[in-house]
Amino acid sequence: MPKTLMQSVVTQLKKERERLEDELHRVTAALTAFGKVYLGGRQPKRAPTARKKRTLSAAGRKRIVAAQKARWAKIRAAEKATKKK
Repeated sequence: MPKTLMQSVVTQLKKERERLEDELHRVTAALTAFGKVYLGGRQPKRAPTARKKRTLSAAGRKRIVAAQKARWAKIRAAEKATKKK
């Protein structure tokens, strides 16, 4: 009895699933071997916990703003001096 198109497709899909399962087993084995060699059998490090967000006081922010303004003023003064020459 000839196979229908649907039966052929199902058969091919089953073969592909078996192939993929075999490939997945090989990849898993490779990862396991790699992990044992390069991690020395240690457990992977845990993800770092979230740090507490730092806050800046108003006075500290004002000092930073003043220092930046002074830097820009110095740069502008140097530019004006070079243009006048």
